[in-house]
Amino acid sequence: MQTLAHFADGGPGPWILLFPLIWAAVVIGIVKLLRRTVWRGRHGPGRSVPGDQSPISLLGRRFAAGEIDEDEYWRRLSVLDEQFGPSRKGGAA
Repeated sequence: MQTLAHFADGGPGPWILLFPLIWAAVVIGIVKLLRRTVWRGRHGPGRSVPGDQSPISLLGRRFAAGEIDEDEYWRRLSVLDEQFGPSRKGGAA
């Protein structure tokens, strides 16, 4: 019985066994390329989630980080409430 790798009688030779490895490398390369470009998720590695960039939420983050004190927070929040409406996310509870 002859196999694919039998090359004594003019068969394809042992190099035929490399074709599955070559196709596997091609498929893996395509998948890696698609993951880097097309299939990029919002929470993929090296990618930050933009989040809410409203002025009120930025003010809340600055207060939580300790960049501004409580008096300045409330003063600025009252001004932002007049311009951007009542604070839903970053304001008083």
